[in-house]
Amino acid sequence: MTAIARTTARILLGVVMMGAGVAHLTAQRQEFRAQVPDWFPIDEDLTVLGSGVVEIGLGLAFILLPSRRRLIGALLAAFFVVIFPGNIAQYVEGVDAFGLDTDGKRLIRLFFQPVLIVWALFGGDWLRTRAESARHDEPARR
Repeated sequence: MTAIARTTARILLGVVMMGAGVAHLTAQRQEFRAQVPDWFPIDEDLTVLGSGVVEIGLGLAFILLPSRRRLIGALLAAFFVVIFPGNIAQYVEGVDAFGLDTDGKRLIRLFFQPVLIVWALFGGDWLRTRAESARHDEPARR
């Protein structure tokens, strides 16, 4: 059962990441540009385009390369950590984007970033119960 949940989580997050990446490059490009903090040293449009390409690549890899799920899950988790300061800046600077037009909405959004990190780690097979770990580490039986 956990394997099915993990695979479903991996594929679903891959699809979500590809969708977000495509949105970075197309219809929601302006919204994403508004989220790039003023202090970030790279041009906001280049940042949005680059992060969109990264999201598409990681999402596609998470779906199509299940044998590399641990690496890709870790990279996704790291990606979510790296972009978190941008989310904090959106809250601190009061930037309206994606319907986050109040401080309360922007604050609530901050609590979803850890959920994405856990989702990536779970789908990437990093989070196991003790029973799963024991089964995984058990030598193959003949």
